[in-house]
Amino acid sequence: MATTTDPSPDVEESLVAENAVNVESAVDGRTDRPDERVGPLPVRTIALGAAGSLLILLSSFGAAGVLVSDPVLGHGPLSWIRYGHGRMLATGTLYLGFALVVWAWVRLGRHVIAGRVGSRPVLVAAACWIAPLVFSPPIFTRDVFSYIAQGTLPLYGQDPYAVGPIVLGLQEVVQNVHPFWQTTPAPYGPMFILLAKGVAAVAGTNMILGVVLMRLVLMIGLVLLVWALPGLVRHLGGHLPTTLWLAVAGPMTVVHLTGGPHNDLLMVGFLAAGTLCVLERKHVLGVALVTLGAAVKATAAIALPFLVWVWAGHLKSTFWKNFTRAVAAAFATFVVTFAVTTLLAGVNLGWFKALQAPTMIVNWLSIPTGVGEIAHTLVDVFVDANKSWFVNTARVIGGLAFFTIGIHQWWLSRHGGSDAVRRMAFILFAVAVLSPATLPWYLTWGFVIAAALPWQRRQLAILVSAAVFLVLTYSPAGEDLLYNWPFIAGAVAVSILAGFTLLRNDPLRLFGDREELVTVDPAPAKA
Repeated sequence: MATTTDPSPDVEESLVAENAVNVESAVDGRTDRPDERVGPLPVRTIALGAAGSLLILLSSFGAAGVLVSDPVLGHGPLSWIRYGHGRMLATGTLYLGFALVVWAWVRLGRHVIAGRVGSRPVLVAAACWIAPLVFSPPIFTRDVFSYIAQGTLPLYGQDPYAVGPIVLGLQEVVQNVHPFWQTTPAPYGPMFILLAKGVAAVAGTNMILGVVLMRLVLMIGLVLLVWALPGLVRHLGGHLPTTLWLAVAGPMTVVHLTGGPHNDLLMVGFLAAGTLCVLERKHVLGVALVTLGAAVKATAAIALPFLVWVWAGHLKSTFWKNFTRAVAAAFATFVVTFAVTTLLAGVNLGWFKALQAPTMIVNWLSIPTGVGEIAHTLVDVFVDANKSWFVNTARVIGGLAFFTIGIHQWWLSRHGGSDAVRRMAFILFAVAVLSPATLPWYLTWGFVIAAALPWQRRQLAILVSAAVFLVLTYSPAGEDLLYNWPFIAGAVAVSILAGFTLLRNDPLRLFGDREELVTVDPAPAKA
């Protein structure tokens, strides 16, 4: 009788030989084998990740972005988890839970690469890992408190693009917002302000309810992403289980985008769905959806010039006539969609000025900022130098580099089709790392599209390392750890280990000599 658990070690070893020839095609999108293979549901792997998520949930009440005045755990016999040794214990437990989630994700990735599981088990795993985090305090960030406060501002007659939450006379709301954002106007578009206003209207000053409702609203983006990825895989040539494993079940989505939560989840959902619609010749709907994404975060608008080429490629006339018609239609769709969204939100265009707010964030995840900081450090050894001059100069150079790369890639996309979408994903990645400020979740902008491309196994290992590292760059309470060099060194080591573990069952050989679960290079046939 077939079981519904992970294959035993003996069965796994026997499956290695059976799947060795098919591993590469399962990942790189070749069609010499079916994408969906019927096999057992990896229950133990799913349960491992679910246990990790539950540990994160339980420990988050002490270690994550807890309320300043917690009506549940602020006083009483359980308040110890928020302070001193109790908080240290909670923090350690949360990292243990995260380690279990990563371990389960890597185990699931091995099954996907070896062709033992298809799309459904990956989605089941993602759902089981995400579900506990819906009810947790925000983890590895405090941004959701800013979202709720920014949605509260228009309810009290304030312009969220002109003032920060500090003007509210609601201590329950304002005190939980990170100090940086208390005096900073909202840098988000009218679509997000409209949704945040709805959440604030329902939750009032109940921040616990507000966090849960905001997560549920932002998970609209996750639903759109899951809907869009199969179609994007068909167009971009990827392998659907691998794509879902990367973009839906990965720690960037489970922990950062959902556990955070971050409104980037909503943006990338609109972006993915709109891109698929344009590829499927539903041009107006596709541009409208991407416009809604841009009305959440402006970055999504960068995709529109590339999607214009896709639209033009579907038309039946001369090159420039097709381009002109596509530009006119896309621009009209954008203007109407954006105008309607702005009117419904009851705001103005002041958010364009507020877009400058994130540039005040300084960290070395932004390549220009990092280069500027390194240059300043070297020069400062010899002369006393102003750090801001170096950083600002490097940022200007980075902006020029992005503009040059973006124009070049856009012109190379002029033949439309899937090539334009691939280049669009690259440019969304480029804007994330070449912007004046880069936060870890910004890397998901282009990645959700790129996940539908073919990937080689060693590339997947690099992606695993990157995903783990990007989560660890912030503390569970949402504080920047990028300049805590001993911690970052440890995070790099753990991340590299996670990547190697995707390809080798026991890369540190802690448990003796065992065969690799996924063979890196199948042995050549003997003559």
